[in-house]
Amino acid sequence: MAAESAVERVAARHVLAHVPLWALREQPVVLDEVTRAIEAGVDQVAYDRVKDWTVGELREWVLSATSAEIAQLRDGLTPEMIAAVTKLMSNLDLIAGAAKMRVVSRCVNTMGEHGRLAIRLQPNHPTDDVAGIRASIYEGLSYGAGDSVIGINPVDDSLDSTARLLEMTKGIIDRWQIPTQNCVLAHVTTQLAALKMGAPVGLLFQSIAGTERANASFGISVGLLDEASAMMQKEGWAVGENLLYFETGQGSALSADAHHNWDQLTLEARAYGLAKRYRPFQVNSVVGFIGPEYLYDATQITRAGLEDHFMGKLTGLPMGVDVCYTNHARAGQNDLENLAVLLATAGCNFFMGVPMGDDVMLAYQTTSFHDGATLRQLLGLRPLPEFEQWLEQMGLWRDGQLTAKAGSPAWFER
Repeated sequence: MAAESAVERVAARHVLAHVPLWALREQPVVLDEVTRAIEAGVDQVAYDRVKDWTVGELREWVLSATSAEIAQLRDGLTPEMIAAVTKLMSNLDLIAGAAKMRVVSRCVNTMGEHGRLAIRLQPNHPTDDVAGIRASIYEGLSYGAGDSVIGINPVDDSLDSTARLLEMTKGIIDRWQIPTQNCVLAHVTTQLAALKMGAPVGLLFQSIAGTERANASFGISVGLLDEASAMMQKEGWAVGENLLYFETGQGSALSADAHHNWDQLTLEARAYGLAKRYRPFQVNSVVGFIGPEYLYDATQITRAGLEDHFMGKLTGLPMGVDVCYTNHARAGQNDLENLAVLLATAGCNFFMGVPMGDDVMLAYQTTSFHDGATLRQLLGLRPLPEFEQWLEQMGLWRDGQLTAKAGSPAWFER
């Protein structure tokens, strides 16, 4: 990371390639509750099979192994190992490696199967206006978005506002019998309070990071996440076994001065190690949202997106990516579209879907309803199976593509 020349960077990779995996497990970033949670999930039998490999040997194995072989051994890997092997990969390595790793999760929908691409319908509004949010939801549904989740980032994350948005989105799901789940991305404690008062929570959301100190800056702990996971199993309305939704992002620990002098890639891998504890329905890296303070330009955002997706899949997570950038970053629309194509080729589980790709509440650029539809058509990808069947029943999808009826939200109001 700190190399001053290409030669020095190659030398650093050469040294890293010869580091044994056991050394990385024995020297984690920090001894904290995140490390303890990760250690509790390590499969000792799988670890014993790989511990004497070098990082370079792990790279060669990942690129040559089948998805089933990787699934058998990945529980023996710690985040520090996964981050290390990622640093040896080229961009094409990251795409080829991730593309064969299928991680399937189940809520109302089934996510992660080969040939499927889900879209999170993100109908944010600058004042949380219900009519405006509803209009965006209907537009997104008309383009085939919403199978990942109908998920709102609220301006007002008070209990009353969170409950009101949960009721509204569940009402739409019930009225149109949509096979999907809802989520309001308020703080986990607010969502739990809404759940206790009877609000319909489909997926429980929280942003997480890779160290205890960084998570404390978010107002969370492993104990709180344990409690949240247990409550969703009892009180959540969705029928599947995977009921949590996490977001992460390179640089979050550094911005909280909670990085312990480690690089942001390794800390991101640790966030995935923590997420794995809760068997979430979906995880996504909001890769370009934190701004050029941490990812300077389009080249770095592209690299980070491919890294995060690969690391999430190697960890065993149903991984998506918010392919995005902030308006003050050295990136543009073409850069965003390039990364979306690369990640879709790599088997990314889901992207965001925002009207015209411009989130008017969060003030950043991400993938649009049109982008999701285009990627599906271009690469022969389909919505999640239950949602695809619903689209066909609604007349929006036929023979593997959107119909002429698609793109108009007006008929939802009939």
